[in-house]
Amino acid sequence: MSSTIALHPISRRALLGGLAASSALAVLHPFSTRAAANQAHLRIMETTDLHVHVFPYDYYADKPNDTLGLARTASIIDQIRAEATNAILVDNGDFLQGNPMGDYIAYKRGMKAGDVHPIIAAMNVLGYDCGTLGNHEFNYGLDFMLNVLNGANFPVVCANLTKGALAATPRQDALFLKPYIILDRKLKDGTGQEHPIRIGLIGFVPPQIMTWDAKNLEGKANARDIVKAAEAWVPQMREEGADIVVALSHSGIGQEAYAENLENASVPLAAIEGIDAIVTGHSHLDFPGPKFEGLAGVDNAKGLISGKPGVMGGFWGSHLGLIDLLLERDGNAWRVIGSTSEARPIYRREEKKVIAEVGDKTEVLAAAKKDHEATLAYVRTPVGKTSAPLYSYFALVADDPSVQIVSQAQTWYIRDMLKDTEHRDLPVLSAAAPFKAGGRGGAEYYTDVPAGDIAIKNVADLYLYPNTVQAVVITGEQVRNWLEMSAGIFNQVAPGSSDAVLINADFPSYNFDVIDGVTYEIDLSQPARFDKDGNLVNPQANRIRDLQFDGKAIDPAQKFVVATNNYRAGGGGHFPEIAADKVVFVAPDTNRDVIVRYIVEQGTINPSADSNWKFTPLEGTSVLFDSSPKARQLLSEVKAVTIEDAGDGADGFARFRIRL
Repeated sequence: MSSTIALHPISRRALLGGLAASSALAVLHPFSTRAAANQAHLRIMETTDLHVHVFPYDYYADKPNDTLGLARTASIIDQIRAEATNAILVDNGDFLQGNPMGDYIAYKRGMKAGDVHPIIAAMNVLGYDCGTLGNHEFNYGLDFMLNVLNGANFPVVCANLTKGALAATPRQDALFLKPYIILDRKLKDGTGQEHPIRIGLIGFVPPQIMTWDAKNLEGKANARDIVKAAEAWVPQMREEGADIVVALSHSGIGQEAYAENLENASVPLAAIEGIDAIVTGHSHLDFPGPKFEGLAGVDNAKGLISGKPGVMGGFWGSHLGLIDLLLERDGNAWRVIGSTSEARPIYRREEKKVIAEVGDKTEVLAAAKKDHEATLAYVRTPVGKTSAPLYSYFALVADDPSVQIVSQAQTWYIRDMLKDTEHRDLPVLSAAAPFKAGGRGGAEYYTDVPAGDIAIKNVADLYLYPNTVQAVVITGEQVRNWLEMSAGIFNQVAPGSSDAVLINADFPSYNFDVIDGVTYEIDLSQPARFDKDGNLVNPQANRIRDLQFDGKAIDPAQKFVVATNNYRAGGGGHFPEIAADKVVFVAPDTNRDVIVRYIVEQGTINPSADSNWKFTPLEGTSVLFDSSPKARQLLSEVKAVTIEDAGDGADGFARFRIRL
């Protein structure tokens, strides 16, 4: 991008005026008002990580939710189009899985030839120009995904998903989808004159799909390195006459330096010559935004990634990503001379309240109404009872009932599956993590199932993903390192310090595995042995103390079966030495199905936590963590640690103190 005009991003308030009223006049973006005769304003609108959220509804809590839903995002699209002289709309992937509606369609309703998936039906209403794939598109299998894509009235592209083995060069790859498309459009310049433009759109998916969905992809597909694929295809797009090229990168904004097969490759991808702008996703964040301050290769103030305009539009429809380009026509060619970026939200927070900025687009609701109602009936179906409440408010600081029941079900299942195998005499442990533990999901993002009837929606709430059960055989020493990796979620705490922040916000809760069947302490005074990517950074550190099996110190050489899921067993989360070569059992059943079957067989479950782990005492030391305000009613239920109310946190959270 040459001769770039340095412009600060336009504030949302400056452009928002009258957004909630359909009759309100749009406020034109400055590029549209100041474009000259040979200049044009092009707006790129992005949705990303929708995860089947059409309605503003939380199926797990079984109640409306103003922070999500394509119907809400859609209601601002017409207004946002009207702020620009020229605009296109793209989706950046992860639309097919992620809530019970996705599971209902995949597992209950099914997809017959000619059927249109509700998320696709909703997207078809909005006039998308193009989409790409995310990693969760593969969770239900290739055939299911391709059948769903047949219902889209917009093209879906992916340049690095291959049929079978990788070819000698990317351009020789046999791809499932077109690597890119080139849109032939007319742009109105500053005087209203129309000029032709060719807009190239190319898509990418994380190569880690081959690990995360090996059961669906192994022997059928492969995934090429994102940057290498782009280096091959972008020049061809230019050769075919693309005036500008926009990368649809279902990949996060991570490190600046290139490394092969990066999961979060958007910074080196944006640096490729010939790419003019990049829409990103996968990380469930909004860019520009405070999470990206100071990141190498990123200009958060100007919304630039490797010097190119970029955006990340949140998740579940929480934001619409906007890139505004000021283009200048030089002869018959266009070039970018200015840009702004913004992730525009569908809601705001005022103190502890969520305030909707917009209403629903009724046409989008209508497109998915029948399946929404069928999903409600599906998730409300009882499967058994629980004798105690299931909640995850304290899942990151104490042994927890929502994690306990998952481990009980996994252990029950794997013992039965291995009873007639060579591994029948090995002790069975179980690894499980809390999926809903606040964080980026907000102060309401917790599991909370009261005692009494337990329904499918509750099981889906306990276990968000359609993972399948797997078992690995590892040593006692590898069990220890598994736990050392999990303990990386905690910040190091100086003994005697007051009110240190306990949780490392960059460590995802789904990588905080609790291993049931052993007992142990976590010493917060020690540094983490591994970083969040599984690299050994402090070899002498030992956060895991007093690790015992059957009441005795664990034997480093003893072998154990550990029940887990396909994501972790395949190397997901970068846990040391946990990879496909350790797998001894691959189940045909999802973890959720196993939990349902366990509850059905038990009739009434007892999910009370057994307090098999705790923090090592540190005299005179206290730490703080945030949870839902609802957690205040359950403080007395936590046995392994003493927790007290410490007031209010940010963004609707409550703050709590643990005296170690």
